[in-house]
Order: sequence, then structure tokens, then C-alpha cells
Amino acid sequence: MPFRFLAVRRSTLLALTLAVAGIGLAQAQQRVVRIVVPYGTGAVQDTIARAIGDELGQALNASIVVENRAGAGGTVGTSQVARAAPDGNTLVLAAASHHIAGYLYKNLSYDPYKDFTGVAYLGNTGYIILASASLNVKNPAEFIQAIKAKPGAYDYASAGNGSASHLGMASFLAAAGAQMQHIPMKSTGDAVTELLAGRVQAVTAATIGVTAYRQDPRVTFLAYTGKTRSRFAPDLPTVAESGLPGYAFDSWLGLLAPAGLPSAERDKINAAVNKVLADPKVQARLASLGVETGAKSPEQFQELLKADWEAAGKLVAASGARVE
Repeated sequence: MPFRFLAVRRSTLLALTLAVAGIGLAQAQQRVVRIVVPYGTGAVQDTIARAIGDELGQALNASIVVENRAGAGGTVGTSQVARAAPDGNTLVLAAASHHIAGYLYKNLSYDPYKDFTGVAYLGNTGYIILASASLNVKNPAEFIQAIKAKPGAYDYASAGNGSASHLGMASFLAAAGAQMQHIPMKSTGDAVTELLAGRVQAVTAATIGVTAYRQDPRVTFLAYTGKTRSRFAPDLPTVAESGLPGYAFDSWLGLLAPAGLPSAERDKINAAVNKVLADPKVQARLASLGVETGAKSPEQFQELLKADWEAAGKLVAASGARVE
């Protein structure tokens, strides 16, 4: 075989080998970003994280891994993120329950406000109060009347101690001057299952988790907890419209990183998230889940977090809820 042919063949093989090695190296070096969901499957954060994961991975040129770390009202998974390196590769998809936990639990291993950096705002979601059809009530006034007639005889389920669904119902009962027993579950899905099975009499759940049950004969949709009616259920009155003026409860949704995240990395992730939220397909996907999407700068999101941290303290105090 001519030497020239051998040389060309060897150079071609070498080029192919280097190309394959380069591809393998690039794949091995691809960034992996973990989004920790501090609740089980079916929770608000879980559904949203999976709804945006693919597009966010493309925008960041990274592999997005969604990890469910449920337990203790979301504090187990959140504490893991608080201890992670502030490099942007570990985030938590948080909601109103993030700050609420700081006032509910006596001995948290982290500070919900000081130990985190607001990276990207995703949107807002309200909650719906549902009652078991077995109570035979049609609105909040009838519901309150029924549970007041038998103080402590009825139960409500939530996504766990300290979750937004826990505080939403606790604050509603406090405003109504009524009592129910709290049954904490691991996720919104578990709480709704308890209601459908007739083992509890009420649930306050994010719109995202219950819209599929609107026509289910086992439950009655009583009211929406937001300040104004939801565009996803415009015929459903607010709690304030239904006899408890001034009552309102909703939740922001966003990505937080451990405190100390460099501003350049924060801005990079924020820009990627805002790009994803501008995608009509993503907007439609999140809208179908009951999420009012929106984009904010890191500074705007941090201001929202500051205001929410202060409001959470007032909410917990008004509800009288406490987790030892």
C-alpha cells in the first residue's frame, strides 16, 4: 500500500478520533443544573419545574435535572439548597410557603430570607377552597356554618405542615372564627386524594392542582383565594366576595439560589428564564396550569421577596398556626 495513502488514511482516522473525543468531552462537560422541588410529585413547584425544564436547559445550554426532596413542609429540600455551593447549579423552585416556614418552625437550619438569592420570578398562582360533597354546602358561608356547628369535628388536608395550602386554610379558618383539624400530607396530590376519598372534608389547593376536578361530583369548589377572580375560573367568586372582606391569599413562584451567588451568574439565569417565559408555547403551557406568568429583573424579584418575607410574618401571626 503506498505510503501516501497510508498517511492520508491515518490522518483521517486521527481526525475522526479527535472529533469523537471532542464530542464526548463536550457532553461530559455540559453543565448540569439541579432544580430542587421541596415537595412531592403533583405539587405546584414540581409541575412548573417540569413544564419549563426542557426550554430552560436549551436557553442555558445545560442539562436540567428536577429533584423532588419532600418532607417537613418543604424545609428538607430547601435546607439542602441553602447548604449548596452558590454557583448557580443548584436552585430551589420556591413559592409563598418558603417564607412562611421561617415563621412557623422554631428551629430551622436556615434563614428563608437571608440564606437565599432571588434569581428569577416565574409567575403567580391563587388557591381554591374545596369542600367534600358530603357536607352539602354550596358556598363559603354555608361551609363556615357547617363546621361551626361541629367545632373540631371536621378535617382538612394540606401539602404538609408549613405549606401554602396549610396556611391558606388556617388563615381562612382564623378569619371565619371556625375550627378544623389539620391533616398534613406529603403533596397537594395526596391532599386532594384524601378529599376525593372522603377522608377529609376540605382542601385549599393551588389552582394548578385542582382544575381537573371542577366537574367531579365528589367535591364542591367554594371560592378563589386571590384578591380578584381568577381568569382560569372567572365564575368562581373570591373569598372576599363571599363573606370575608379583606381576605386574600396567593403565591409567587420563582427560582432561588444559595446566598452569595455572583451577580453575573444570577443575571445569566434570569435572562434565560425570561427568554423561556416569552415563548408562547411555554406561556400556554403554564396558563393551562393556572399560572399567571410574568418576567422580573433580579432586583425587582428581590424587592418582591423582601415584601413577602414581611407579609408572611403577619399572615402566620393572624392565622395562629405553629409547627413545633
